[in-house]
This record gives sequence, C-alpha cells and structure tokens, in this order.
Amino acid sequence: MSRFGKYAKTFAVTASAAVMALATACSGGGSGGGGGGGGSAPAVDWEERGPITFATGKDTTGQLQSVVETWNAEHPEETVTVIELPESADEQRTQMVNNFQVQSDQYTVLGMDVVWTAEFAANQWIVEMPADKTNLDGFLDATVETAAYFDRQYGVPWSTNAQLLYFRSDLLEAAGVSAAPTTYEEMWATCEKVLALPEAAGMSCYGGQLSKYEGLTVNASQAVNSAGGEMFDADGNPTVTTPEAIAGMQALRDGFDSGMIPQDVLTYKEEESRQAFQDGGLVFLSNWPYVYPLANAEDGSSQVAGKTGVAPIPGVTGPGASTLGGINLGVSAFASNKGTAIDFINYLTSEENQQAWALATGTAPTMESVFSDEELVAEYEFYPILHDALKQAKGRPAVVNYAGVSAAIQDNAYAIISGEVEVEAGMEQLQADLEKVAQG
Repeated sequence: MSRFGKYAKTFAVTASAAVMALATACSGGGSGGGGGGGGSAPAVDWEERGPITFATGKDTTGQLQSVVETWNAEHPEETVTVIELPESADEQRTQMVNNFQVQSDQYTVLGMDVVWTAEFAANQWIVEMPADKTNLDGFLDATVETAAYFDRQYGVPWSTNAQLLYFRSDLLEAAGVSAAPTTYEEMWATCEKVLALPEAAGMSCYGGQLSKYEGLTVNASQAVNSAGGEMFDADGNPTVTTPEAIAGMQALRDGFDSGMIPQDVLTYKEEESRQAFQDGGLVFLSNWPYVYPLANAEDGSSQVAGKTGVAPIPGVTGPGASTLGGINLGVSAFASNKGTAIDFINYLTSEENQQAWALATGTAPTMESVFSDEELVAEYEFYPILHDALKQAKGRPAVVNYAGVSAAIQDNAYAIISGEVEVEAGMEQLQADLEKVAQG
C-alpha cells in the first residue's frame, strides 16, 4: 500500500462517507453552504424554541449536570438533555458524523473539538452562528479563530487549552538555575546541571506526548510553530520544508540523539508522561493544565507536590507557541429549536458561567476577563502563565480532511524522532504526503 493510500484509508475509516469536498472548501463555501457529504440542510429558523439536546464528551467533572439543571429550572419549556458521548475525541467525532450522515435531529448543540470546524462546516453539518444573537467580544482571539471557517463563525468557544512546561523547581534551585528555560538548548543545558545532582539519580530530562497518536500531531505542530514555522499557510498549502519548520523538528530529534529525551517517551501519551513526571522520573514535562493539581496533590499520590514549577513551553530561539486545544459549541444543521440552542450556548459561555466552571474544574475559560478573577487566580496560581500561553498558542491545521493530515504528520514525525530518517528527508516526505492528502 502506498503511503498516501494508508492516509486515505485512515481518513475513510474515521470520516466514513465524508470524503471531504475540498473543491468546495477552496471555493469558499460558508454560511451553511459549502457542499460535501452532508446533503442539504433545512433552512435555519433562529426563532424556533423548545426542548433540545447537548451532545458532548463524557463529563468527568460532575459540573455539567448542575449547570444544565439550573437552565432547566429557569426554562421549563426549553429543557436541555445532555447526551454524553465517549471520552475519546475520535469516538465522539465518529458518533457525530454518523448522526449527520442520516440527517438525524438527535443532537442539537454540539461540543466540538476545535479541529472539527472545517470538516463540519464544509459538509453543511453545522450552521453559521447568527451575528445578531452571538456576541464574541471579550473572547480570546485565538479561540474565536478555531470556530471560524472561511471567515464565517460556526461556533462559540466554550473551553480552551494550551500546553505548559512543568519543571522540578526544587532541583533547578539546587543546581543554581534561577529561571525556567525558554529554549530547547537552555533546557538541555539546565538538565546537564540537574542530572549531575545526587538527588537526581535515575532521572531523565524531558517528556511529552510522542507516541504515534493525535498527541504527536499536537507536539510536532508545537515544535514547528515554536521555531517560527507552520504546517500549512493561510491558503491551506503545506509548508513543512521551510528552514523554520525543519529547525523545530530538529530540536526534538536532537533531544533524542543526545539522550535528553529518553526512548520511553516514544510510547508516552498524556497520562504516561504525567505519571513519569509525578513519580519523579523527569525534570521537565510538556503537558496540559490538568497536570498541575495532580502533580501538587498532597494526598501522597505525587512525589513532586510543592516542588513543581510552571512556565511557557520552550522554543528554538525563545518561548514557544503551544498547540491550541479546547471545545467549541455549534448547532446541528438538522436539529429543531435552534432559537433555544443559541440561547443555551450564550448561557454556557457567559462570563458568569465561565468563571464558575473554571473555578470548579480548573478548565481554561475563553473570555479574557475571567483570567483576572481574583478567586480563580488564588485557586490556580498558574492561570496568568496559562493566559499568556493561550495568547501565543496556534491551532492545528485548519483543513477539511484533518484525519488524513494528522495521520501523515504522525507517521513522518515519528520516523524523524525515532531516528528512522533524518530530519530534512523526513520533512520532505511529509510535505509530499500532505500535498497528496490535500488534493484528495
């Protein structure tokens, strides 16, 4: 099977019949239009009201039902029923796509991963947000962009995410290092000092999510963006053979070649990398904000409680740019009661609810003002750093056939960091693969 054939098969399985309408994407389909595998959707009626559903990933915080119950008590004729989808984003997407393809009205409001906007909009599966009923003033610009397609807004940002650099503050202090590193080279140099300490015996320098799965797409994109490169340009063309993009991947490869990144990291996802840091095995870790309270838990589950610092992720010449994560709220094109749907979205994403949600769960809000809330900052002291990281964060490739693109990035990035190919040759192959995937 050819390399492109493999990516095409991956995409066909995950996107099912939605072998994306790239021609439509290039022609600028937007406002509920754009062609694709979704078929024609009913006309949008933003005045229709009544009961709706909210399809979203499994709520592990316990907070969602409380918020929904408050809404239902205040809107007895427009109640919301939560439909919990699996924890896996891939499985969530599959269920949504299956729902769209039969034009089912089962799902009304959708909790969408930020990388699904282009696919869902191009296929007319979600509708453009009504400008007169949607106020995005005060939202972080980067989060608003993830819910846009061809300059039209198809969602409202509900939560967001950026990776942070966790580090052993006690060991850096013992090694005479006064500040967290801002570049990979500074990080490697810091590790040389720390790992020479008797108390660092058996430790490794750095870990991230470099197993061959979506986390590798996140980390590879992060490395490229943090060197001043990009995976795709504004016109949707792959650009991974620029000097900057190559330098980003070279930084990761150098980490493995020097031993600063242990080979075990090639098997790490979020939880494996968190556990390695929390168990005292790593000096530095790139991961999402959920790690902070776990690493500092005082119930005996963490060996690094009270010894964990937080900083922006490093880059090649200065602080890096995290890959943006998060959830946007959209409305199914096939659902009824869209008037209630947009009101419920505005309710969930209001400043008051974002503050309460962030305080209860630690999830990053999408409104600028919430980050300065005194109670929130007192509870999560890393929030100012997270706020800065979000301002610099970059989205993953905003392409219609994202699954095929991600598969190509994973395969080629893994070949590079595992030493199977040299960096420049690997990036040239990635460029060729991405060009083929983009052509459909």
